[in-house]
Amino acid sequence: MTPNETTINKFYTAFSDGDAEQMCEYYHPNVQFSDPAFGQLKGEEVRQMWKMLIERTKGNLKIDLSQVKANEHLGSAFWIVKYNFSKTNRKIENSISAKFLFKDGLIIKHTDDFDIWKWSKQALGIKGFLLGWTGFMQNKIQNQARMNLKNYSQKKIQI
Repeated sequence: MTPNETTINKFYTAFSDGDAEQMCEYYHPNVQFSDPAFGQLKGEEVRQMWKMLIERTKGNLKIDLSQVKANEHLGSAFWIVKYNFSKTNRKIENSISAKFLFKDGLIIKHTDDFDIWKWSKQALGIKGFLLGWTGFMQNKIQNQARMNLKNYSQKKIQI
């Protein structure tokens, strides 16, 4: 196993354990993240996103990691996460392809790709089924996710 494969495995083990602080230790200070739900995030936004997601699931999530591959600069993995969506308490099973770029032994770029329509059908029910495939609904999901992150981050700063 390469050092970067070990990093990917440790990152997802920390996620599975509900340990956002540990997850964030594998990120470079200038990390960039993107996925269909949040869009592009950078630095502290990325760290706050994982903390928020773990808090909202109350650590009740299950992650199955597979197909971990990495060399000195690039890596990839496939993971399935199961949890209840906090807003609706609906069960989610999301299959995600992840790609990584490494710098100084840390993840500097992390891109997750998944079917946002499939996710929206599970999370939002009939509304997600009917509208989740549209750009309008996908933008609405992303705007809501970013607003939730902004509100979460502001509350954490005030504490």
